[in-house]
Amino acid sequence: MTVDPAAIRTASMYVDGAWTGAASGATFEATSPATGTLIGHLPKGGREDVRRAVAAALGAQPRWAARSAFDRAAALERVAAILEARKDALAEALTLDQGKPLQAEAYGEVEELIVYFKMAAADATRTDGFMPPSVDPDKRVLVYRVPKGVVGVITPWNWPYTMPAEMIAPALAAGNTVVWNPATSTSWCAVVLATCLADADLPAGVFNLVTGPGSEVGDELAGHPDVAAVGFIGSSATGRRIEERAIGKELLLEMGGNGPLVILADADLDAAVTASLTACFLNAGQSCTAGEWILVHEDVHDAYLDRLVAAIARETRLGDPFDPLTTMGPVNNEKTAAKTERHVAQAVAQGARLVTGGRRSPNLGSPLFFQPTVLTDVETRMDIASEETFGPVAPITRIGGVDEAIGIVNGSPFGLLNAIFTRDLREGLRFAESVRAGWVNINEGTNYWESHLPFGGRAGSQSGIGRVGGRFSIERLTELKTVVVNLA
Repeated sequence: MTVDPAAIRTASMYVDGAWTGAASGATFEATSPATGTLIGHLPKGGREDVRRAVAAALGAQPRWAARSAFDRAAALERVAAILEARKDALAEALTLDQGKPLQAEAYGEVEELIVYFKMAAADATRTDGFMPPSVDPDKRVLVYRVPKGVVGVITPWNWPYTMPAEMIAPALAAGNTVVWNPATSTSWCAVVLATCLADADLPAGVFNLVTGPGSEVGDELAGHPDVAAVGFIGSSATGRRIEERAIGKELLLEMGGNGPLVILADADLDAAVTASLTACFLNAGQSCTAGEWILVHEDVHDAYLDRLVAAIARETRLGDPFDPLTTMGPVNNEKTAAKTERHVAQAVAQGARLVTGGRRSPNLGSPLFFQPTVLTDVETRMDIASEETFGPVAPITRIGGVDEAIGIVNGSPFGLLNAIFTRDLREGLRFAESVRAGWVNINEGTNYWESHLPFGGRAGSQSGIGRVGGRFSIERLTELKTVVVNLA
């Protein structure tokens, strides 16, 4: 898609119910990863902008919390209705700014975005407490959930709508107010999303958007004394820095992973191959639940590999994300492209075999198009097996059985999501119950999850703290309050 230069404009951030520029007046550019074309300019917010937004959120929070749960639910339903009405504009902005294919992926993310706000509206009216007994017969005890206060939300560029929504929507539903710092490389579509909240008649200060670099905006947000809770989705390294800055605050951190996806000798190979395409190439592999490592039983390794390569050639089309036939667009940024390139080159240098892909395709419009790639003979010592590549790569390792798979998974520093294909349900459940992960799929790929279910990393891993998903997010972003009434 070609951008009309006349359409290039300067966007604004949203603070205290008003659209505004950065206090410094600084801006940064938004460009299309598919073409390198300039989309527009955005405010380069800084610490002063965060302080202003937090002050607005702090001032608005008591009045927002005092509203009935049904009133807050109605507000979120208004947001969902606006999202529904602007579905086309949201999807097109997502494709332009992030690079994911319009028909194959962008509309699907918008649909899920709408679900998050509708679900949070429903969950708002179901948040209840309990009444435990007192040792004194003349006393009554009430325990109920109250909002944390101001919630800082810091989100990544791979899912610019659904990742913010899974924290913003439940935070607002529970009576918190929000200050959101989106990733710089997808801040343009973040502004498009923010207009939908701004137009839903939320009180000034309830929702705030501050665009700008995470190293300054996100850092100030995480460490601000008036921010009661921080929700972050992104890399493990950044998550650890946020933990250090946000000491004493409630943390909801959803961080990295690298699979693996396990395929045993008795697996339905056709189903495993279909799931592998989604696991490795959905969103060009840029997902924390991507199948970043595939462990295949040696008895079916060659058959699986042949079918996978054939399926990629038949079903995966890399190209212009606005072309309705495209199934995979570019990666979002040069850092991701370079890391993918480095991991593939290092693996090959250390003995892995490149089966297909492994290179960029700049002839498609920009240097960020990376071919769907398959490697085999991958070893645990390789970075592509031990780190989060975040690119369109299927690294394959031969294994002798489920016990070896369990050992490999539990030797990883990650603990987010694993998957296994087997016709033996006993073996599948043994794997699921033995691996240290927050989520395990049996006979389904690594990129399968449902928005209302609890999702997050296993404690002690580099994959996060807490759970997102439906009421589980609300539970994390509220706290119990105990009230004792003396009737004597």
